Amino acid sequence: MKILVIGPSWVGDMVMSQSLYRTLKARHPDAIIDVMAPAWCRPLLDCMPEVNEAIAMPLGHGKLEIGVRRKLGLSLKSRHYDQAIVLPGSLKSALIPWFAGIPKRTGWRGEMRYGLLNDIRTLDAQAFPLMVQRYVALAFEKNMMTSAQALPEPLLKPLLVVDPANVQQTLQSLSLKMEQSTLALCPGAEFGPAKRWPDYHYAKVAESMITQGWQVLLFGSGNDRAVGDAIVSAIAPVHRDGCLNLAGKTTLGQVVEILSQCRAAISNDSGLMHVAAAVGLPLVALYGPSSPDFTPPLGDQAKVLRLITGYLKIRKGDSEQGYHQSLIDISPEMAIDALQEVLGSEKASKREIVV
Repeated sequence: MKILVIGPSWVGDMVMSQSLYRTLKARHPDAIIDVMAPAWCRPLLDCMPEVNEAIAMPLGHGKLEIGVRRKLGLSLKSRHYDQAIVLPGSLKSALIPWFAGIPKRTGWRGEMRYGLLNDIRTLDAQAFPLMVQRYVALAFEKNMMTSAQALPEPLLKPLLVVDPANVQQTLQSLSLKMEQSTLALCPGAEFGPAKRWPDYHYAKVAESMITQGWQVLLFGSGNDRAVGDAIVSAIAPVHRDGCLNLAGKTTLGQVVEILSQCRAAISNDSGLMHVAAAVGLPLVALYGPSSPDFTPPLGDQAKVLRLITGYLKIRKGDSEQGYHQSLIDISPEMAIDALQEVLGSEKASKREIVV
């Protein structure tokens, strides 16, 4: 069986989609699974042994470009896929499998995709409350999936696998030494400060852990560089050398490799939160306006800190609103206590790296 998956376009969603690939391989061990996704996703897909090939989606998020999609779909005809599984809910995401003439085209109804999808599912959001459940349900026949209770237990969670040789190369290229316990902090968030724990809280945690003999690494994109610098600057000068800001200095693949060598992580609700969980780190996940009820961290050693209930809609560009009060109210002491809790439940001091 050859399967083409049209993958999501966000880091966290791509990580969670591995549960689908793992489930497909468990059901069909000989299945060949290719995933079409933006080129930047390739480092994540390279860490998923279930994926045979990552096919680059040349179009940016939100672009229709129907002629390009038709050409790309026609180019896939020679691969003779048996099934396509479309994870995004947009109409345009279903066009390529249709142009490719893939016999079975599976997905949730989304933007009225009748015809483009011929194995179409109507979503009952209450029956499948988690995004990962909605992904995994597409690995099964429609009549089997009436609710999340019909999914097999336990759910196969994301499990990113790194190459030890690549890890060592990355550590050497960045002059990183990981002999001492290392805490990963992921202070960025795509949607701005409204989803971020305050930088001054991160600084308090970093300084506390440094005084206990840990080193602290800050992760994020180039957009998170200033936040990382603010965290380092807020640490007392005598302890500042124990904290290194890597935001904007690493590729996504390097971040996965370095995180796999850390001892624990604290993160906002972000894509890197899901990466940290998927490499097996004890994790404290900090939530404010966004809710863990839909996309919680899926690691076995993850603890969510949230002081409010419900979901408050925020949009990209809301950064002028600053930090959300519900995140400000999560004190550094709360995060440190939660960190000690997940470390105390840790089954092993280090997750073994598997080739």
